[in-house]
Amino acid sequence: MEYLNFIVNEIHTIIAATIDDDGLPVTCAIDIMDADENGLYFLTAKGKGFYKRLKKREYIALTGIKGENTMSCIAVSIRGKVKELGDKLLPKLFDKNPYMKEIYPTVNSQKALTVFKIYEGSGEWFNLSKKPIERFSFVFGNMQIKTKGYFITNACIGCRQCQTVCPQDCIDFTFIPAIIQKEHCLHCGNCMSICPYNAVIQEG
Repeated sequence: MEYLNFIVNEIHTIIAATIDDDGLPVTCAIDIMDADENGLYFLTAKGKGFYKRLKKREYIALTGIKGENTMSCIAVSIRGKVKELGDKLLPKLFDKNPYMKEIYPTVNSQKALTVFKIYEGSGEWFNLSKKPIERFSFVFGNMQIKTKGYFITNACIGCRQCQTVCPQDCIDFTFIPAIIQKEHCLHCGNCMSICPYNAVIQEG
């Protein structure tokens, strides 16, 4: 809920990606208008291509960023399944997002709108404002967390070659094999490239 609420309250406008009939990604800016323990809520007009792509694929990817510049930004990304809920939640979303009444001011104009819910998905929190950087994965709905990133196997002998090229100094040699601190890793791949024993693997 903390991550979902951050998207709604701190970021709000995100860039969403869907897939067109040619299998190519199409992006657009939308507002995420509400969140609860069941997912995220947004609306769109039924006449838009975005609506048609959502209905056909029932899937969306999105990223939102908050920050004045790269080194102060927090980014949250989500990939998930969507379903159309219709217009029953429109009054609630308009109450929480009153600026929508300036865009669709009349009851008749609002008939074009429908609500979608991202009800199951996985996401990532990426915070560049901290040193070392901070990243966490999360899921909601019935989605299971999938292991991804770089990992050090038992082939590691503790030579520390990987430590010399890690931009965030996030490899812990307290034990051998060493451990990559996933919450600080940039996923740059330097450790895997330099390891003379092929002890670093990538998953996901």
